[in-house]
Amino acid sequence: MSAELDLAEDTAAEVFSTRKVRGRLRAPGRPAIAVFKETLAWGKDRLYGLFHDGAPADVLVRARSLLIDELLREAWERHLGPAAPGLALLAVGGYGRGELLPHSDIDLLLLHDAEALDGYKSQLEPFFAFLWDIGLEVGSSVRTVADCARIAAEDLTVITNLLESRLLTGDPRLAQELAEQIGPDHMWPVAKFFHAKLEEQRRRHAKYDDSGYKLEPNVKESPGGLRDIHTIAWVAKRHFGATSLTELRDVGFLTKQECDELFAGQDFLWRVRFALHMVTGRHEDRLLFDHQIRIASLFGYVDLPAEDGQRQDNRAVEQFMQLYYRTIKSLSCLNDMLLQLFEEAILDQHDDPAEVNVLNARFQVRKGVIEARDDQVFKSQPWALIEIFHLMQTHPEVDSVRAETLRMIRRDLRLLDDNVRQDRRARGLFIDLFRVGDGLTHGLRRMNRYGVLGRYLPAFGKIVGHMQYDLFHTLTVDEHILYVVRNARRLAMPMFRHELPFASEVLERLAKPELLYLAAFHHDLAKGRGGDHSELGAVDAEKFCIEHGLSHADAELVGWLVQNHLLMSLTAQKQDVQDPQVVAHFSERVQTRERLDYLYLLTVSDIRGTNPKLWNSWRDSLLKELYKATARALEQGIGSVYTLEERAGIHRAQALARLAQQGIEAEVAKAVWARFDTDYFLRHTADELAWHLPEILRAGEAPVVVAKNFEDRGTTVFLYCRDRDHLFGLSTGVLARLGLNILDARLHTTADGYVLDSYVVLEADGSPINNPHRFAEIAERLVKVIADPAMTVVDVNRRLPAKLKHFNTPTSVHISQDSARKRTMLELVAADQPGLLSLIGRVFHKRGILLDAAKIATIGERAEDVFYLTDREHQAITDETALEALREVLIRTLDRPADA
Repeated sequence: MSAELDLAEDTAAEVFSTRKVRGRLRAPGRPAIAVFKETLAWGKDRLYGLFHDGAPADVLVRARSLLIDELLREAWERHLGPAAPGLALLAVGGYGRGELLPHSDIDLLLLHDAEALDGYKSQLEPFFAFLWDIGLEVGSSVRTVADCARIAAEDLTVITNLLESRLLTGDPRLAQELAEQIGPDHMWPVAKFFHAKLEEQRRRHAKYDDSGYKLEPNVKESPGGLRDIHTIAWVAKRHFGATSLTELRDVGFLTKQECDELFAGQDFLWRVRFALHMVTGRHEDRLLFDHQIRIASLFGYVDLPAEDGQRQDNRAVEQFMQLYYRTIKSLSCLNDMLLQLFEEAILDQHDDPAEVNVLNARFQVRKGVIEARDDQVFKSQPWALIEIFHLMQTHPEVDSVRAETLRMIRRDLRLLDDNVRQDRRARGLFIDLFRVGDGLTHGLRRMNRYGVLGRYLPAFGKIVGHMQYDLFHTLTVDEHILYVVRNARRLAMPMFRHELPFASEVLERLAKPELLYLAAFHHDLAKGRGGDHSELGAVDAEKFCIEHGLSHADAELVGWLVQNHLLMSLTAQKQDVQDPQVVAHFSERVQTRERLDYLYLLTVSDIRGTNPKLWNSWRDSLLKELYKATARALEQGIGSVYTLEERAGIHRAQALARLAQQGIEAEVAKAVWARFDTDYFLRHTADELAWHLPEILRAGEAPVVVAKNFEDRGTTVFLYCRDRDHLFGLSTGVLARLGLNILDARLHTTADGYVLDSYVVLEADGSPINNPHRFAEIAERLVKVIADPAMTVVDVNRRLPAKLKHFNTPTSVHISQDSARKRTMLELVAADQPGLLSLIGRVFHKRGILLDAAKIATIGERAEDVFYLTDREHQAITDETALEALREVLIRTLDRPADA
């Protein structure tokens, strides 16, 4: 065993020596259960104290294991005596490795001779009952050596657990027989075991979408987690008989740097798991939001002080999580390399000159694997660190990097300095990755995984592993950027055209798609620096493009896209895209159809790469609507944008054509529509108008609630009834109780006192409603509430989701005037909570405020909503005192605790 492990074992033995533990357990005159429980409590306090004192994690896990060893041996001797021929108690699994955390599973194997078990049954039953009585939650199996061999031969999990078995007490002959029976000569030969573990890891990674960079990772099972280190150790033990990773270093299979990196990563992840067990008081491997802030504090991180009155992006929890993500990235790279080294060693892949395809003086391909032709290639020509990825992109037959070459990449990364960054060969190769297009995402991900991307572009290196502590951004910044590049690339690929056919059609018009990919790559690179990341990123992007040989015009376009990458989504989601003034203002910002095409595609790619729940048919329709209106304005001249009346007239005419197909005469429709204002026709599509009218005609005096799916905008709930107090609050309260998310509200009142309200809704998981019974349930609940004049409040009675409890989003209210439309615009940012809209509706109702329309955007834990308001005379609210009072009451109401 290595000196490092010897030291950890020695230190752990000092903490829980046999003398210390047995001395406590053999205290005279005390009940055994009480003494054992007290010893466990003493051990836990001792371990927690060592953690706070900064003891190495390997000392902590081995000390816990030694403590349990002594308790089990003492309990065994009390129940079965010092010798028990034909019986042996073994530790298996993680406990067999000698690695136990405060609440880890304690897995035991009771080995027995066939004839011995019955003789000890009267002692064994109270022995295991005693273990539970003292608070040890053990998992145990009782088998003969033959049973173990039979089951292990069929089950990968069983053979893996038995490989790590360790004799605790009892008959050593049985442990020796087991070791012989499960050896590779009898079952699971090395090659078979290796491929099985490789496939097991592949399936495990797939469960986590092949990413360890989720907001709430699993420290043990996610890619780059502790299980990846275990996989390396299991294969090493099966192939080399190695009992530790350091033995691989001693035989030259691992370099000292690699071994140190593995142990540093393992130590960090062990400490994280130890902290998780400590703060939760149970076995917990998921790094949930509940725990991240507390563990960041335990690790000594503090929030950076505010600068210029603004909070730094790098909060304590974000600093801690960045270290976590960078650690698992490093471990993932090591896992790749070491498993490939094992494969080459196990399968004895000798060089075969006949199968070598020489690419150039530096690299060649053998059996689909690229390798350096010279051990010193990166030292003599560091720009080749970029070239190897360019070759992989332009030679799709290459599916991986030779392990020894990957080892050289890791060794020589430090050579990627300013001299290389300014080398025209490196620059030419890197920019060509974007021009080639095919394989771009895969190539960039490899470069990031192996550390090359962050070394070549220091700005990218700074955001590797950088997370934002919110529910909106579901990936680290580096992973998000690469997902956005992936989304942009998919638009150019025929096999994915079915996903977003309109966007794919727009991309076909781009003269230089690589400019879109470059903008996607740079759009968030300046995050975490303080200041406006769009402004900072635009400067960097333009400079990068010029340095990499792009024309000034192309560089300017990429910089403009980075600077304005949020413009289109904010306009579509927070403003009324049916308003000609909104379209005209947006068109003035965009200026050209070329910019519009690129910006639209970047916006779509960005939203889809931010949060899986964020992209839906409603957002898709908003962006397409804004794109088409802007394209028309740019083609016809911004001054020729349709007036409100003209747009409303177009919608009426299109709806009349559809109604005629249903057998409804124009005169009938116009008679009904005479009661409605221009806004109604402006803010509904022709399809919606043609859907509403027959329902209104059938309704008579009764309230109508109908729901329908529209292909381009999700599920719409339409409500028509006589106006009544607090209708918005009641309606949104019912929808919230039904678990629906409201994305948009369009509210109209007729000249004779009827309301026509439309809500775009989705299920809680972001999907449209497809069940007819669900449609009927929505209609029934809404009709019941709005038809009851005594109903004034709908209690939502939905608990605040656990994730939302960990965020503090103070309410802010900004009020401005929409003079052209005679209404007041109120922009509100607040913590999301069930029934939020209903609560806001109550405030408006109590203050005599009418709601004209609402744009609803829930972004993670934040609600960012826009409300268009009027007074009871349908005029803008201009009284500053009244507006200030409204602002204050909204803040006071929404900043209460959720259960108030």
